[in-house]
Amino acid sequence: MKTLKLIASITFLFYGIVVNAQDLKKYDSGNYINGKDSIYYRILFPENFDAKQQYPILFFLHGRGESGTDNQKQLNNGGKLFLDPAFRKKFPAIVVFPQCSNQSYWANVQINTQGGKREFNFVKGGKPTPPMHAVLGMIDNFLDKPFIDKKRVYVGGLSMGGMGTYELLRRKPKTFAAAFAICGGDHIANVQKYKKVPLWIFHGEKDDVVPVVFSTKIADQLKVLGKTPKITLYPNANHNSWDSAFAEPELMPWLFAQHN
Repeated sequence: MKTLKLIASITFLFYGIVVNAQDLKKYDSGNYINGKDSIYYRILFPENFDAKQQYPILFFLHGRGESGTDNQKQLNNGGKLFLDPAFRKKFPAIVVFPQCSNQSYWANVQINTQGGKREFNFVKGGKPTPPMHAVLGMIDNFLDKPFIDKKRVYVGGLSMGGMGTYELLRRKPKTFAAAFAICGGDHIANVQKYKKVPLWIFHGEKDDVVPVVFSTKIADQLKVLGKTPKITLYPNANHNSWDSAFAEPELMPWLFAQHN
């Protein structure tokens, strides 16, 4: 009997892995290449997509662990969220996951790993990294499409992608109707540039990879600028605060309710 249960459990697990892999194939593969700019992405279109209609679009920036050139790993965290039937029915949107190379970062941040501990020095201003420059061009290219609702353009990301989210906001503050950043960070001098963009910040208070202070500083700076920050801190979460953020029942309704 125990053997049969074990076989059944293994079969169920294998079935789940196969189904999840098949589901992620619903994300089409694409690329944006323009001169020196080159970036690959996965894109999920709404069910019953009609190019004659207009849809909101969400750009999602992955974390460092999903970097590479396989155009697949960036879906590891967050990819399944947008495949949920309830989400697809309630929020028919285009979702784009670009992938950053291993050789660079989304954000213009200097990272020191000497001594076994990461130190982040966020840059005020500066030129975009090659992946960020390519993403900026990719976004402009998408916004030229007639089926994009330019009043409902969103961005979100986690960890390195949370940092990239802030960077995109300061480089294109008028483009995005709203954004969410999970366990990210930025130079507080940059907050002035995106203070008018509705933003929801998430972070784990026990984060030992990207300290929570990077998020609370941004929230505090928004207060200084006369804004009421929307921030959710998870007392028991370490670096993985994205699972908790993705489970927030109000995140997607809040995000897609915003428009320019």
